[in-house]
Amino acid sequence: MKLGEININIEKTERRKTVSIFIERDGSVRVLAPKGASDELIENAVKSREYQIFTKLAKWKELNQGKVKRRYVNGQSFLYFGRNYRLNIVEIQDVPLKLSGGYLCLDKRYIDKANKVFKDFYRNKAEQKIKSRLKLIVDKFQIQPETIKVLDLQNRWASWTPKNGLNFHWKCAMAPVPVIDYIIIHEMVHFKFPNHSTEFWNEVDKKMPNYREYENWLKINGVKMSL
Repeated sequence: MKLGEININIEKTERRKTVSIFIERDGSVRVLAPKGASDELIENAVKSREYQIFTKLAKWKELNQGKVKRRYVNGQSFLYFGRNYRLNIVEIQDVPLKLSGGYLCLDKRYIDKANKVFKDFYRNKAEQKIKSRLKLIVDKFQIQPETIKVLDLQNRWASWTPKNGLNFHWKCAMAPVPVIDYIIIHEMVHFKFPNHSTEFWNEVDKKMPNYREYENWLKINGVKMSL
C-alpha cells in the first residue's frame, strides 16, 4: 500500500497480535500485522499513525546525513567495536586483514576483494565476541539459545527464531561491546515476549536498566555502521 508517495511494506505473521509500524534503516516503512488482519484494519492503523510516520521519516533523513561511504585507501577510518581505526595497506601479511599496531592492516593483494575481506573479518569477529558475551548474559534467562548465526540481515541488527535461535548482523562488530550486550538481551527477551509490548520493554529494563542509552547509540550511529 502507499501513504502519499511512501511505499508501505506489509508483512503478516502468526506471531503478531497487533499492528506495528517500523521505519527501517534504509528509510523504508514496514508494517507487521497479525496473520488474519484485514486490509482495511491495516490501512486504518497506518492512517491513524500518519503523523508519527512522517515525523520518524524526517528524523531518519536527518540522521542519514551522517552516512559514511568508505574507500579502501590508506587513512580511511573503519569502525571496530565502537572505535575508529585507520586503514593501513601493507605489503604482505599472514591474513588478508587484521588489527595491528592500532591500524586495520589490509594485505595489498586483496584490495580488489576488500569489501568481501572486511565483511568476512567483521563476521568472524562478531561471532567470537557475541558468543563470549552470551556466556556472561545467559544466566539472566531461563531459555538458552539453541543456535547462533552471524549473517547479513539487511535492515535488522539481530533477529530470533521460534526455535530459540539467534541471528546477528555482521555489522554488530562495529558497535561498542555494551551495545552488543543490549542487542543480545533484546533478542533473548523475545523468547518470552515475541513482540514489542509494554511487557517486553519492562523485561528488557529489568535485564538492562540503562538499555535506552545503547538503543539511542544505535539510532544515532547505526547509519555510520557501513562499508
